[in-house]
Amino acid sequence: MMLSINPDNPQARLVQKAVDILKDGGIIAYPTDTIYGIGCNVFDKRAIERIYQIKQKNYKSPLSFICPDLKDVSRYAIVSNADYKIMRHFFPGPYTFILQGTRLVPKLMLTKRRTVGIRVPANNICLMLLKIFGNPIVSTSAALVENEILNDPLDIEEKMGKIIDLTIDGGILGFEPSSVIDLTTEPPSILRRGKGEVSFFE
Repeated sequence: MMLSINPDNPQARLVQKAVDILKDGGIIAYPTDTIYGIGCNVFDKRAIERIYQIKQKNYKSPLSFICPDLKDVSRYAIVSNADYKIMRHFFPGPYTFILQGTRLVPKLMLTKRRTVGIRVPANNICLMLLKIFGNPIVSTSAALVENEILNDPLDIEEKMGKIIDLTIDGGILGFEPSSVIDLTTEPPSILRRGKGEVSFFE
């Protein structure tokens, strides 16, 4: 199923349809400020397991998730004053930050070191989706084959429509994923160079 939503002024009634699918344990493809992601309710173990199957990922490769704001991030991650200053500067934006997870984070989402990847994307559809839904949403690239990123919602629907429950059409996006920065190291370390500028961490 495909749902076209205005990327500049998302229609709340349409976003609510996507929220209903998430609440019902569904998996959706959605636009971010980098690439299209697929995701589900971070607290729905069965839906997360479906994503692992779709992506053919090993459970030892934890998935990241998205939050609507910094206040929400601090519920799911241990945020020091220094971490807060960094994230306040870079969020919302094309960055995934690795932090120590709190007890609220499901075990499936944590690494062996109990770390987790969290994003706050600068995308109107994404942010409205998160605010209406009220829970974090799992975030992994909309790709069946690693590094074969699908940036057109029509392609996503054609290739993944039978194995996910909804594709949100928020326009054609780029191919560059977020930059990944590990804030659990001193100093912070760059794990992946993506769309976001990372010279601050070099």
